[in-house]
Amino acid sequence: METHGGGSAGPKLGRRGKRRESGTVINELSHIQIPIMLMPDDFKAYSKIKVDNHLFNKENMPSHFKFKEYCPLVFRNLRERFSIDDQDFQNSLTRSAPIPSESQGRSGARFHTSYDKRYLIKIITSEDVAEMHNILKKYHQYIVECHGNTLLPQFLGMYRLTVDGDETYMIVTRNVFSHRLSVYKKYDLKGSTVAREASDKEKTKELPTYKDNDFINDGQKIYIDEDNKKIFLEKLRKDVELLAQLKLMDYSLLVGIHDVERAEQEEVESEDNEGEDEGESDGGVAGSPPDSPSNTLDSTKPLGPGEFDPSIDVYAIKSHDSAPRKEVYFMAVIDILTHYDAKKKAAHAAKTVKHGAGAEISTVNPEQYSKRFYDFITTILS
Repeated sequence: METHGGGSAGPKLGRRGKRRESGTVINELSHIQIPIMLMPDDFKAYSKIKVDNHLFNKENMPSHFKFKEYCPLVFRNLRERFSIDDQDFQNSLTRSAPIPSESQGRSGARFHTSYDKRYLIKIITSEDVAEMHNILKKYHQYIVECHGNTLLPQFLGMYRLTVDGDETYMIVTRNVFSHRLSVYKKYDLKGSTVAREASDKEKTKELPTYKDNDFINDGQKIYIDEDNKKIFLEKLRKDVELLAQLKLMDYSLLVGIHDVERAEQEEVESEDNEGEDEGESDGGVAGSPPDSPSNTLDSTKPLGPGEFDPSIDVYAIKSHDSAPRKEVYFMAVIDILTHYDAKKKAAHAAKTVKHGAGAEISTVNPEQYSKRFYDFITTILS
């Protein structure tokens, strides 16, 4: 295996050994001292590993593959700011094989989750990689300023895997949903009403992703207390202001709902409950078996029904005491890498012709989009 420094900061990353028998790219920089402040070149840097297995373990691994880690120092710094231990992160992604998703996200995007359900590994396009590079500096600055308190995706690493000349790009984020509390219903909300309902095909899935019109027609509300509402909306306001500034749009609020009483009932009905409720969307995969490794990695004290560790389930909020049902909500902004370019402008013109200028279509300019999105989300909180 050969390790290469690369990008404009290649020499700084250095070379650590011409050949090694094993290792992981995620841990490649673990012995490099983190600088006090990141430099402009760090946002262009990359680290490369080339693996030539030849006959070693060829039944399970390709003989030749390359792995590229983008902006390793930047993402390592982000993980630190999101209070994610590097060794734990590496263990989550490498201790056991990631779990492929059963369905696809927006635009056919594919997902895997780490075996302990804490991280989402999303297959992205080269255009997404370019957009990530475009926004990374401002995104990092924003995370520094807000001390990691955000509803935006927590971007933790970006990679390219090349096997037999076939390139796959992926980005790792924190799972929006809990690794231990099952989500029974989920919504993808944009604040638009045109063609914003789950298809019949989607509704046949074990955990369908419902949309804005479904949310309204279900009479659904998010029952959180005034303090949590104030904190949530303040985060959301700042987040969408940044997205508008970056000319980003078409993002959603992913909402997952855990029904505490239903979970308790299911636990009573089946002592050896396997926690089969799994579902994913472009940002969250729900639930995990109670006896899985993820539940043994938590804090020292066991968690009761509907309880969560806020340092892990960072997007979770409990329903208030007078809510009609005892619930836990998981809410985060997802899919933020769509830039308002010529293609989106053309789509907006076409939809305006079809639906009329006053229609609540999803393809509007970033300023309009952010305002409409924020205004809609304020109406769903009760």
